[in-house]
Amino acid sequence: MIEFPKPTVEQFFRSYVISNFTVSPDEDKLLFSSNLNGKMNVWAMNLPETFPYLFAHQDESSNFLKFDPKGRYVLAGFDRDGDENYQIYSVAPEGGLPQELITGESNEKYFYAHLTEDGKRLYYMTSKDNPNFLNARVRDLESGQDKLVNEGEQGPTYLAAVSEDEQSLVFTQTFANTYSVAFVTINGEKHYLTPDPKQVHVCGGATFVGEEAIYFVTDFDSNYRYVAKFDLNTKSFKKVLEIENESVGDLKYDKDRQQFFIVTEKGVTDKLYRYDLVNGTLESIEAPVDVIEKVQVAKSGNVYVLGRSAVIPHNIFKYNEANVWKQLTANRVLGVSPDDMVDPEVVSYQSYDGMEIESLLFRAKPENDNGYTIFWPHGGPQSAERKFFRAMFQCFLNRGYSIFCPNFRGSSGYGSEYVKLVEQDWGEGPRLDCVHGVQWLFDQGISNPEKLFLVGGSYGGYMALLLHGRHAEYFKAVVDIFGVSNLFTFVNSVPDHWKPIMERWLGDPERDKERFEKDSPVTYLDGMEKPMLVIQGAKDPRVVKEESDQIVEKLRNQGRDVDYLVLDDEGHGFSKKENEIKVYQTMLDFLEKHQ
Repeated sequence: MIEFPKPTVEQFFRSYVISNFTVSPDEDKLLFSSNLNGKMNVWAMNLPETFPYLFAHQDESSNFLKFDPKGRYVLAGFDRDGDENYQIYSVAPEGGLPQELITGESNEKYFYAHLTEDGKRLYYMTSKDNPNFLNARVRDLESGQDKLVNEGEQGPTYLAAVSEDEQSLVFTQTFANTYSVAFVTINGEKHYLTPDPKQVHVCGGATFVGEEAIYFVTDFDSNYRYVAKFDLNTKSFKKVLEIENESVGDLKYDKDRQQFFIVTEKGVTDKLYRYDLVNGTLESIEAPVDVIEKVQVAKSGNVYVLGRSAVIPHNIFKYNEANVWKQLTANRVLGVSPDDMVDPEVVSYQSYDGMEIESLLFRAKPENDNGYTIFWPHGGPQSAERKFFRAMFQCFLNRGYSIFCPNFRGSSGYGSEYVKLVEQDWGEGPRLDCVHGVQWLFDQGISNPEKLFLVGGSYGGYMALLLHGRHAEYFKAVVDIFGVSNLFTFVNSVPDHWKPIMERWLGDPERDKERFEKDSPVTYLDGMEKPMLVIQGAKDPRVVKEESDQIVEKLRNQGRDVDYLVLDDEGHGFSKKENEIKVYQTMLDFLEKHQ
């Protein structure tokens, strides 16, 4: 009988990414940003048909998509080869080549904020003239008149919501990932949405409901984010909805039915709810995916969701008023069914101080198991490894590698206090959590030092370098993907609008010199004795190429075994399919070489 070989690495990476989407006001067209043809472009489907076609050809990543309410144009934001300096473009209603609308110099950023209901005025954020704190502006799309709305100060300041009459605007002011306050300006008068803006908390998801209230998400006086209300008449704050041990993430308003669709985060999964403002009822909705990345509510009441699960790549789903889900996109792994992939176990272990560390354990199927395990510290660091699809994971699992992913202190999904534990402590508590995770793997008989590889990207790359330098005896070989190598150089090289938040996030390099030295991987070059592969995007704006250059140069000068792969046309990630395939094939070859 005909026999077929195992799926190749290329098959897994022919699954595509959907990074954003939008639905037209009449729901006859769905647009989504995807690398369906190998590079990021905007694709369309004429609903109810689900055959995708190229809508806007730009070969670049898009950070937003927005239909004109009157159907005259589409707005989109594009960067250049992953540099994250997004600019705003317009596209004809039937698609085509995007044309520049609000753009500037290559180092300037322009972010979409709000489009009025008549489609005539576009509010946006820009780094021009204020690179650290950002300015809000409004452009009249008929006259071309452009005026300043707000100058950011003290922390990066973003326009979050605009009232229907455009007399009230909500802004968020960010001092750290865990400290962002919100205020509303009413005819120029400023009012904070929470009682004490000096208390560390976060605010987001602001939505005007009628002329009297702003609903938003906050963790003010709480360990978990909840829905709150600011009364525009009395200027008062009120808690509206708390869900025990879950943090509200996204909040989408259905104006015609006076209800919110709410996404909450709990550990490694998300939940979806419908909240009725009239009668105060909360209804749980069983979502088709474990992690929800975007929600859009149409005027009809239909809800569109972008999400993924560990064995389901990015897909878009529609939820109708009959409470039925329909999958609109058919993104799947070429020639591989979900049954052939691995859903992770959720496990926990105790760290050095007794803290429980929830983790994901992907076990290679017995018929594929090669006996080796990959230890994966996630990026962020104020993020988490969750039950979502990673082509890299499923490919490596198919090749026999098990994968262990600890959500060390500082990870999101476990309450505000847990997230804050990594602030000004990048290299002690989280590192020891990882060390105890490694020891747990050994104690459980899952792995041993001759069978454990260390792989991480971004903050995970930093942690991979730090663990390599301080605990090389635990690992067989190491892969660092655009990881921070030197905290002194990193703190000065981040994007300008990140710099105001670095104090609370990481610290001050002069005041905290001793800790910066202790927590910088370059301090431990002598310990980096295992073979290493370093991967870097040349245009990475977050962890610049010099971070990888310096660690590679220093180790090579000491005669160490270091492979170095630089992608000239990528930033902080891999948006081009051929680059992605090249990266992970290189990783597979490296791991196989060092088995």
